[in-house]
Amino acid sequence: MASLLDRVRTLISANLNYLVSKALKANSMAVVEEYIRNVEDNLEALEDAAATVGGEAKTLKRKYRQFKDQATELDKNIDLLLTKGKEDLAQAAQYRFNTIERLAESYGEQSKAQEVEYQKLLDAKLKLEAKLTEAKRERTELQAMLDLAKSKELTHRVVEGVGGITASEAGIDSIRDEIQRRLDKATAQGEIDAKRLDNQMAEVLETDTLERQLTERKARLGLK
Repeated sequence: MASLLDRVRTLISANLNYLVSKALKANSMAVVEEYIRNVEDNLEALEDAAATVGGEAKTLKRKYRQFKDQATELDKNIDLLLTKGKEDLAQAAQYRFNTIERLAESYGEQSKAQEVEYQKLLDAKLKLEAKLTEAKRERTELQAMLDLAKSKELTHRVVEGVGGITASEAGIDSIRDEIQRRLDKATAQGEIDAKRLDNQMAEVLETDTLERQLTERKARLGLK
């Protein structure tokens, strides 16, 4: 699990502008395509891990509630036995109560820990999905820029071959400027998307906390 999250963090923190610049220098999409494949592969693994951990968290929580209910019932029975003077039975019930209470606490702690891991995986999944969307957008724009550069180079070679004209520095500068403008725009858009994602995640987590608090309060009040 730790190694998967480490790989995901590395992919999330990747500098896409650097990858695009590297691809432009190599005049090839290979480096960006490889990054996207890695993101897709790890996203699939992340989804599977999240489903597994989420299922385990639910199982642990269910067992916690089962033992907690048993402990509550035993607690009442111990009081009843004492009021009827059956101390031997009350002592045996108390021993069983202590055992079940410890089991309930153990399952409760495991459930909380597993829930934390589950939320980490969901958080990583959201961020990796956003990174994949950004990378695919960069790939589309990169392909357009490479096609534009190839077209300009082809035109230049044809003109130079026909008329013997030297390369136009203005034309090359124009290509570079266009590429840089697109990179700057992509960077700005990425920052906007990141802020939007952070806000969405904060809202989701806050809603989840409120719902969990209300559920606990309803359970304490005996409401469904």
